[in-house]
Amino acid sequence: MGLPWYRVHTVVLNDPGRLISVHIMHTALVAGWAGSMALYELAVFDPSDPVLDPMWRQGMFVIPFMTRLGITNSWGGWSITGGTIANPGIWSYEGVAGAHIVFSGLCFLAAIWHWVYWDLEIFCDERTGKPSLDLPKIFGIHLFLSGLACFGFGAFHVTGLYGPGIWVSDPYGLTGKVQSVNPAWGVEGFDPFVSGGIASHHIAAGTLGILAAYSILVSARLNVYTKDYVWAILKPSCPVVSLLSFLQLLLLLELCGMVRQLPRSNYLVPLVINGIRATSNKKYIEELVLAGSMDSGDGIAVGWLGHPIFRDKEGRELFVRRMPTFFETFPVVLVDGDGIVRADVPFRRAESKYSVEQVGVTVEFYGGELNGVSYSDPATVKKYARRAQLGEIFELDRATLKSDGVFRSSPRGWFTFGHASFALLFFFGHIWHGARTLFRDVFAGIDPDLGCSSRIWNIPKNWGSNYKKTSSLIQHNISLVSFPLFAFCDLT
Repeated sequence: MGLPWYRVHTVVLNDPGRLISVHIMHTALVAGWAGSMALYELAVFDPSDPVLDPMWRQGMFVIPFMTRLGITNSWGGWSITGGTIANPGIWSYEGVAGAHIVFSGLCFLAAIWHWVYWDLEIFCDERTGKPSLDLPKIFGIHLFLSGLACFGFGAFHVTGLYGPGIWVSDPYGLTGKVQSVNPAWGVEGFDPFVSGGIASHHIAAGTLGILAAYSILVSARLNVYTKDYVWAILKPSCPVVSLLSFLQLLLLLELCGMVRQLPRSNYLVPLVINGIRATSNKKYIEELVLAGSMDSGDGIAVGWLGHPIFRDKEGRELFVRRMPTFFETFPVVLVDGDGIVRADVPFRRAESKYSVEQVGVTVEFYGGELNGVSYSDPATVKKYARRAQLGEIFELDRATLKSDGVFRSSPRGWFTFGHASFALLFFFGHIWHGARTLFRDVFAGIDPDLGCSSRIWNIPKNWGSNYKKTSSLIQHNISLVSFPLFAFCDLT
């Protein structure tokens, strides 16, 4: 009988050479996927209308992250901000994708080399010649290299000192562009809308990693090999990966879209409408475009009909209750500025009190193709109220992509959901390896501390201490399990 799927890792048990090999191969697969996915997205991406049809609306996932890191040009001659580019340089979208594929190939070759030449002298103690790993030294070297990369990214790439800077925008998604960022060392650096916090946090974290690595490398060490180090690695990984779910706040609106729709109060509408009245530049309507449909489901947005303002017969302005995240149907409800329900589309007309006909709801459009047009016909008002549940109202081309009408999440939603699920897997791995460590004697069947004169049935006397350890483990994990659960808070 073959090994079950969860036991195949015993092939690299106590084999550091081939353990390195499989980790390098994993890196090769990840880098290869990133490069291949980038090339695929570039092949299907349409850069012709960055306002009405931005990258996130087309379902792009890796292009927004490249753009966030400062890549805006393509070897195809186009720019993500619109227009054409004569000399995009080597670090274009295609250049970054190609670099990942080349790196993947090199990692593939390195993985094969380490698999073939697994028995290296570096894995043996120079004094005794026996297999020995200086794990604190290995950890210190890795911590130093990761700290150096972290510091370099914040001090050089983000600040523009030796690099392009990063894509920076305002909370309304109107002024996005690549620019250098100065570190923010005050409390404002913790605001997710202050880009200076990205530079300062990377500089601080990198510096701390370098200093900690130096302390580990120069201090006296003891080699300990009897613990389950996978557990020690997974313990911090649970909150770290869960934290990435919260970092979706740093994914800018015009790059990754939105998870939830704009709030009921439409706080952006006066700003954008005043901009439309002042100029004909399409950039001013971009934020109103940000909440709404995805191309594969609803069609390509080819025109903005305008922002609808609903009013009852008493002149109160009404707001359509937006459809919540993960919903596909939702009652049509119109509320006033105080959140009081003033109108709806009833399920039972015989018992209705707030129907559009009874309340006398009208709709008037500001900006867009229906600028200045108003409707009082109940059927037309209800049609636009239903469409306003999903955000702004657009003229959609459903034929080009054969859009199927299925609801789809934005890249921001996939990022958040994916990392929350990933953190849950880390948490389960933490529980598994923690249990293996605490109950090693039980799994083995015989306690190694028992003497030759001890009897087998005396083993359970040690279970009390194990249960005590288990209770502390459970208390320790209560806080960890909350991380992946909290990651969904911003989705609902």
